[in-house]
Amino acid sequence: MFWVYIIKSNSANRYYIGQTANLKNRINHHNSGREKYTKRASDWLLVYSKAYKTRKQAQTVEDFIKKQKSRTFIEKIIAGNVNLDTIPPE
Repeated sequence: MFWVYIIKSNSANRYYIGQTANLKNRINHHNSGREKYTKRASDWLLVYSKAYKTRKQAQTVEDFIKKQKSRTFIEKIIAGNVNLDTIPPE
């Protein structure tokens, strides 16, 4: 099982989108300050996650979300207003 996740830092007022096979360890890693894009904060909280059967599926969804380059789109996903199951495979 692979996860697409969105974490949020209130102190940095930012979201981060990623995918992983081990969600708990990955979030701990982000909060440890060892990640280039998330090291500026240590208060990252999981605000969205969805499981996929393969890493390729998870990567496709992660890439799709990142390509939108939209905070509004990310917040719609978190609110449950976007169905990510309709994303065509690349």
